[in-house]
Amino acid sequence: MRVTVLGSAAGGGFPQWNCACPNCSRLRAGRLRSQARTQAQAAVYVSASEWYLLNASPDLRTQILSSPQLVPARAPRDTPIAGVLLTSADVDSVAGLLHLREFQPLHIYATPSVRRILLEYNSIFRVLERAHPPAIWQDIPLESWFPLGTVSSAQGKASVRCRVVPFGGAYPDYVSEDLRRALPPGEAVIGLVLAEGSKQIFYAPSLPGGSDEWKDWARSSDISLLDGTFWSDDELISAGAGSKTAREIGHVPLSGAGGRLEEFDSAKRGRWVLTHINNTNPILDEDSPEHRKVRDAGWEIAYDGMEFEL
Repeated sequence: MRVTVLGSAAGGGFPQWNCACPNCSRLRAGRLRSQARTQAQAAVYVSASEWYLLNASPDLRTQILSSPQLVPARAPRDTPIAGVLLTSADVDSVAGLLHLREFQPLHIYATPSVRRILLEYNSIFRVLERAHPPAIWQDIPLESWFPLGTVSSAQGKASVRCRVVPFGGAYPDYVSEDLRRALPPGEAVIGLVLAEGSKQIFYAPSLPGGSDEWKDWARSSDISLLDGTFWSDDELISAGAGSKTAREIGHVPLSGAGGRLEEFDSAKRGRWVLTHINNTNPILDEDSPEHRKVRDAGWEIAYDGMEFEL
């Protein structure tokens, strides 16, 4: 099983198109020791030349074109991308589905609530049904493992298994208030556990902080890609880029009381990697004390093109 980080920034990417915060301005001017990042996206190689996308970012087309392992191998139409697993209905998680509309059959895995939001209340996503056969939407079970990829003739089963870890949290604000009240909160935001044999990956680019079940999955995984959106709870307010705290928009910050670094100081195994990093986050500056603090604590900071193999 192999994982490629296709994008590692939060919504808007880094630098963000309409942002002149110190990080974005210095990166554009060549005065920041860092690198540009597209919006958070990962891909997992499972078997038989099959890749599965973890979410579908708004930058997905560019990310696919920049990844040699994802290019078509046969004419006229072909792709090694077999499907997509969605962790939420957030725009940053689903907008890239529209890049996959070019008459290519796919399996799309989502919670029943996310599927309803996209198909019943946002008819533009029905464009995925133009393929022959059309995209197949599969509801993700919340309490059990399910197979991912082609069944091996030798083993009689798919080699990679997946399991959902529900986080709770909130549905996107583009969803009507009545519908948000009607949908079960446990299906709003999820994490993904992918396992092959004894090896395990945990992917959670958004961690609202409403549930602690995910911590055991993270601690038991060989690689954990976790929400690194904000350094501090008041980061957007201090930067003049917003009026809400990190926690108010569904992200536990890295620093401060109850922050991610405090939660997981020495009680972790495997590699722990921060992804979905907002453009205002000082850890993007490789010369900053915040960057050094994260690295000294044993964490890695994701970048576009980063790869892991298990």
